[in-house]
Amino acid sequence: MPRTTDGDGTPVPQRLLAAATRLFAEQGYDRTSVQEIVEAAGVTKGALYHYFGSKDDLLHEVYARVLRLQQERLDAFADSDEPVEKRVRDAAADVVVTTIDNLDDASIFFRSMHQLSPEKNKQVRAERRRYHERFRALIEEGQRAGVFTKESPADLVVDYHFGSVHHLSTWYRPDGPLSPQEVADHLADLLLRALRP
Repeated sequence: MPRTTDGDGTPVPQRLLAAATRLFAEQGYDRTSVQEIVEAAGVTKGALYHYFGSKDDLLHEVYARVLRLQQERLDAFADSDEPVEKRVRDAAADVVVTTIDNLDDASIFFRSMHQLSPEKNKQVRAERRRYHERFRALIEEGQRAGVFTKESPADLVVDYHFGSVHHLSTWYRPDGPLSPQEVADHLADLLLRALRP
C-alpha cells in the first residue's frame, strides 16, 4: 500500500496516531474501538492494519514516539562537552518540557500501560529502563567527579525526578500559571539542589 496522505499532506500513520491519541485521551483506550479510530482518521481498517498490526500497536506507538524523542535528546545532552551539572540540568528540564508538550500521549500511556500485551509491555519497560539508566549514568558521573553528593543513591535520585515527571498529567494545565519551561526549570533546580554536596 502506498504511503497515502490526506489533503494537507499528512501521512496515514500520523493521521491514525493523531486520531487514536485524541480518542484514547477522551474515551480511554479500552472504550475506543478500531472502527472509531479509522473513521476519525478517515481511512479504512485495511489501512490501519497495514501500518499497525493492532490497537495494541497504536497504544505502544503513542508512547514510543515520545520516548524515542526523549532518548535522542538525552543522548545529545549526555554526549555533549558541557560540564556534567549543565548536562544533568538540561536533560532534567528537557524531559519535563517534552512530557508536557506530549501530555495526552504520556497520560494515555500511564493510564493504559497495563493493557498492553505482555510482549509490548516488556518492550516499553526495556526502553524506559534504557532512558533511566542513561540519566542515572550522568548523575553517577557527577558523583564520581565530586560535583554531586554521594549521600543520595543515584537510583533514588532518578526515581525522585521521574516520579515528578510521571505525575505531570495529574496536575499540569496549559492555562495554569506556569509555562512548560517554568515548570521544567523549577523541577530541574529542585533536582540539582538535592544533588549538590
